[in-house]
Amino acid sequence: MADAWIRPDWRAPAGVEAAVSTRQGPGVSAGPYGRLNLGLRSGDDLAAVAANRASVVTALGLPAEPLWLRQVHGTDVAEGPVAGADEPVADAAVARGPGQVLAILTADCLPVLFASADGQVIGAAHAGWRGLVAGVLENTVKAMDAEGVRAWLGPAIGAGSYEVGDEVRAAFMAHDPQAGGAFTATRPGHWLCDLYMLARQRLAAAGVTEVSGGGFDTLTDDRLYSYRRDGAQSGRFASLVWTR
Repeated sequence: MADAWIRPDWRAPAGVEAAVSTRQGPGVSAGPYGRLNLGLRSGDDLAAVAANRASVVTALGLPAEPLWLRQVHGTDVAEGPVAGADEPVADAAVARGPGQVLAILTADCLPVLFASADGQVIGAAHAGWRGLVAGVLENTVKAMDAEGVRAWLGPAIGAGSYEVGDEVRAAFMAHDPQAGGAFTATRPGHWLCDLYMLARQRLAAAGVTEVSGGGFDTLTDDRLYSYRRDGAQSGRFASLVWTR
């Protein structure tokens, strides 16, 4: 099922693999969620989501169940593995050693996958604009505490589709005036926002210079869920990174 997955175009270290699910994957969700919705809090049938999550483990041959997070647009970083069934409240995670799987759920926000140069440490972050401006990517890099961290920018809403208000631009500009280059005025008080450019700026400042990916637009890409396009009945796709 080749169209079911997006494979990151990054220089992954030996033993590190990654994939992004699409709605064409081996799932059982129906209606607006059809078919591989992986978000428990999207309004979909919970049994269907559980079956979908199990199908991802099987289809990708994952070495373990992913560490699913309860994402809240914050900056906390969980460290895997986590005991028990409860999903940690965090917007990023790191893990060390073989047999670890991390997952980030999105439907317009930016998923970022990380790996250390030696492949011993992986990370994953959910970077909506709130988490991005507050430092979720920097916190993830710090938590990894590893040499030669590289990153891949996964599917997010594109710069031509993501219109925001003055408050979003002002928040980024207050942190770094160079962020102004990621905003294009459309009408008074409204701007098109380039999440990929902002993420690259923040990663560079955190010392991550090997960054690949980007160039997606979830709003116009029917393979992917988009909250802005589909509204409250939007599913969620997963960006996963794991070690063998």
